[in-house]
Amino acid sequence: MIVARTIEETRAALRSVPRPLGFVPTMGALHAGHLALVEAATARCASVAASLFVNPTQFGSGEDLDTYPRDDARDLALFDTAGVDVVFAPAEGEMYPDGFATVIHVDGPLSETLEGEARATHFDGVATVVTKLLAIVGPDVLFLGEKDAQQLAVLRRLVRDLDLPVDVAGVPTVREPDGLAMSSRNAYLTPRERAAAPDLYRSLALGATAAAAPGAAPKDAIVAAAMSLATPDGPGFTIEYLAVVDADTFATERRLGPRSLLVAAVRLGTTRLIDNVSLSPSAYPAGDATRRKEERP
Repeated sequence: MIVARTIEETRAALRSVPRPLGFVPTMGALHAGHLALVEAATARCASVAASLFVNPTQFGSGEDLDTYPRDDARDLALFDTAGVDVVFAPAEGEMYPDGFATVIHVDGPLSETLEGEARATHFDGVATVVTKLLAIVGPDVLFLGEKDAQQLAVLRRLVRDLDLPVDVAGVPTVREPDGLAMSSRNAYLTPRERAAAPDLYRSLALGATAAAAPGAAPKDAIVAAAMSLATPDGPGFTIEYLAVVDADTFATERRLGPRSLLVAAVRLGTTRLIDNVSLSPSAYPAGDATRRKEERP
């Protein structure tokens, strides 16, 4: 495995690798969810590149940039074992040199509601760094997790609007045995909070069950999930948002449709958790990321 620290080194390393090339962008602190992205990439692509970069522009004021977990040696070893061919692991100055003044903004409700409202500059930072990474790596397929559903929708829109020559493959959320969606920030949970954290997914699952009833409406899913979250065993949840949205636009839905997602963000102690469940089998039609683009209907 080649570890490249500069843009020039990365482009040189990738110039002659077999195609198609899959790309997995990460901020490190790797867990099984990240490795599932790599697994999907190795199954579909002849070569795999990954990035290891804690991107400062997607952290807002007062967020956890300084305390975000970092262990490059561990992460690089995991990438190597998983079959990554090239890792781009730049310093901040390599990505954002003095005088850097460009921001990519996806306009409208897709990036300005829910996560976009709670973290006002987050999606601008994500869109900017991913655009730069795609320009540097030049992959054929970009692999992203469905856990960050709104981020996935934002980046699909970015790729579509800018006619970027890359296929975006969503990979299903990887969960702990008790249902908690894997996240690097789960490390912040106290033992008592960690015991309670799976209640978020269980509540969303109850919402999905309510949505499956004949004649159900989005509010039925929301009420069922909210009622469950309001009376957990252990530490209490503070709900930031709980909504039924369209998976492509993140517009709030007035009736259940073929692309409905139940999405939530909560705080448990000092830790912010996000998760989502599909309310329709077609909410993630590209979820099988191992299928080649030409094989899709």
